[in-house]
Amino acid sequence: MKSNFLNSIKIFLSFFALALIGCTNLDEKVIDEVLGSENADPEAALAAAYGQLGDGTFVDHGSVFALQEYSTDEAMLPTRGSDWGDGGKWRAMHEFTWDANSDVVKTTWNQLNLGITKSLTAIGSINKSTINNKTLFLAEAKGLLAYYTYTTIDLFGQAPYRDPNNINAPIEVKKAETTIDALITEVEGLIPNLADIKTQNTHAGRFTKQAAYALLADMYLNRAVLKNKTASTFNFTEQAVNGGGTDMDKVIQYSNLLINGGLFSLESNYFHNFDINNDTSKEMIFTIVQKKNSNRNADNDLAYMSMERIQKPSPDNRGTNASCITPEFYYSWNGNFDDPRFHRYYQYDDGTWFKNDGTDLSVPSTSKVEGTGKPWFHFNRGLQVGQQYGPKILANGNFDLTADGRIKVYKLFTEKNTTLAADFTPELNFDNPAESVFTQAQINRGVRNFKFEFDPGYGNNGTSGMDVPLYRLGTIYMMRAEAYFRSGNVAAALADVNILRTSRTREALFNNAPGVAITSLDANTLYKESGYELYWEMYRRKAMIRFGKFDLPGTAKPASQPYRRIFPIPQATLDASKEFSQNPGY
Repeated sequence: MKSNFLNSIKIFLSFFALALIGCTNLDEKVIDEVLGSENADPEAALAAAYGQLGDGTFVDHGSVFALQEYSTDEAMLPTRGSDWGDGGKWRAMHEFTWDANSDVVKTTWNQLNLGITKSLTAIGSINKSTINNKTLFLAEAKGLLAYYTYTTIDLFGQAPYRDPNNINAPIEVKKAETTIDALITEVEGLIPNLADIKTQNTHAGRFTKQAAYALLADMYLNRAVLKNKTASTFNFTEQAVNGGGTDMDKVIQYSNLLINGGLFSLESNYFHNFDINNDTSKEMIFTIVQKKNSNRNADNDLAYMSMERIQKPSPDNRGTNASCITPEFYYSWNGNFDDPRFHRYYQYDDGTWFKNDGTDLSVPSTSKVEGTGKPWFHFNRGLQVGQQYGPKILANGNFDLTADGRIKVYKLFTEKNTTLAADFTPELNFDNPAESVFTQAQINRGVRNFKFEFDPGYGNNGTSGMDVPLYRLGTIYMMRAEAYFRSGNVAAALADVNILRTSRTREALFNNAPGVAITSLDANTLYKESGYELYWEMYRRKAMIRFGKFDLPGTAKPASQPYRRIFPIPQATLDASKEFSQNPGY
């Protein structure tokens, strides 16, 4: 799967000798894997297209997440002593030193191209079939193709295409500036043939009418950028593709269908959207379904990467002391540290709160890990700053317990420097400010993000039961707020921001207090509110570009040129295919 693009596209799009890997639920059943051919099982081909969403592409920290988040102020992966050097490939994403040979860039390009080719394979297979639900499945496959293509042109400025009904058709290269309008038209045309969510056995893991509305709102919000990503300014109120107002009018129109449609509502507990059981969240519009004990890959990275190695949710698990946020993002919360989206304490069934402040002596051991039955220690959620506390492992491999069977809580020290307190500091203070490299004596630095719940059931960074949200109702409110703002309706934008703020409530420890409304809104405040609602959801890079923040200097990041808003086409692809040309600047 890591072969060059030309070989991959020929194999995938000629429909021969392709092992369609990854399964999802269609009609609530798991489709078996089959070999691709002109007679490929169309349901299995569609399952494979869905499966590629979760086969690393949007769930592993080193693919789309790396490009959309490690390139921003929300996330970085510094080298920590002897860990996470890896030839500098992670630091390059934040230091803006990536190039056409970057392993992270190449991996992301290859995975997105697999999504495109699997979607095209599904379209060709379904077109040739006489299956039940042919119209629905074909619309879903085309919706997935649009989503993969949109993500690819956003990140790379161009994407491959080949007529799925003609195995002899040449490879075409879709350029962002000309493709975005065609994509919008394509998705709008799919809507009559898509199912409403939770009808025809669909759910948030399927491409439904509602997923299409969300994608269209996203595409219209970013249309001006995609048409000229290196421009100094963007015309966000250009006439929409098919009339009916401006781009921002269309964002509002499609957002209204989701906000006012009665199918979704905001969760008062913001962090339930990122729980292991978040399939019960009422916000989920389009997600990557991760199922344990299935043939489909799942990934715990979004939780695992930020946790210190000494932080152990169960005797069998630990974090990896990698990712953190920047001081710029942490301090953007000034005045909002009591926002329900910033942090949440965990309460055990007997009423015990884990305070993580040195006052905890023990917590119950009655919470058990699925599959092992071992005690489950629940760390708090959200942004973690300061000294950390938690359980210790005894020589017998179990948690240290009190005489009455509770889990003892200790002050924690980093695992690889046992005299260094696990004290997460907002300041990073690299010895060389231009390089995100820590010595072994500095590996505790950086505020960590525990937004996503760690699933301790299956290894450290192994599988997870948490569905990864691609679009949820909070995303839509934030997009509509920005569209109102860019249209000059600041009052409506402020109202949407305050709906998000006041709909979220704090935990019972704080009497379930709602978030506090703000009284005014300018562009910088709106940008910060976007970060509060959507941090680590692969949204930040696009927001930074729209708000004119992406090129600015920051921690271990120099001021950068506009060409860096687009990533390079991997050199391996250029070497293998004459169809592609390198993006300017690389």
